[in-house]
Amino acid sequence: MTPALDLADDDILAVIMPYQDLPGALLPMLHALQDRFGHVPGQAVPVLAKTLNLSRAEVHGVITYYHHFRDHPGGRHTIRVCRAEACQAVGADELAAHIKKSLACDFHQTSADGHFSLEPAYCLGQCAIGPSLLIDDDIFARVTPARLDRLLQQKRDLP
Repeated sequence: MTPALDLADDDILAVIMPYQDLPGALLPMLHALQDRFGHVPGQAVPVLAKTLNLSRAEVHGVITYYHHFRDHPGGRHTIRVCRAEACQAVGADELAAHIKKSLACDFHQTSADGHFSLEPAYCLGQCAIGPSLLIDDDIFARVTPARLDRLLQQKRDLP
């Protein structure tokens, strides 16, 4: 497991302040933090609350409501498997079972080697060509277990 980041409030403010004047700034701030640090550090919650005049509970509630945000570091690559009905109808459940077995982890977990975090997605907009998944920002459709194995190996081989 990756040790917790030791961040100063200034580190957090540097990431979130460009979004301060946006309507509904919390979500863009959370995305920016996760993009920068790989997760939303717990140290950011009081800084976000103070900046946006929200309670810590409100900020925490948003972080935990959306499956996209994580409060701990993830793997080098994130795999998001579509769990919507259209993908389930063409084999997403079997694909998810294969991924879980291959990575030896469940949804919201990271493989022991730290390469992959596994997350559910509840529609990737590829309904006619499922089952679909995202690996980082790349979408893949009509994914079979054999194709998944090749994709995972390609990602493992990256520097």
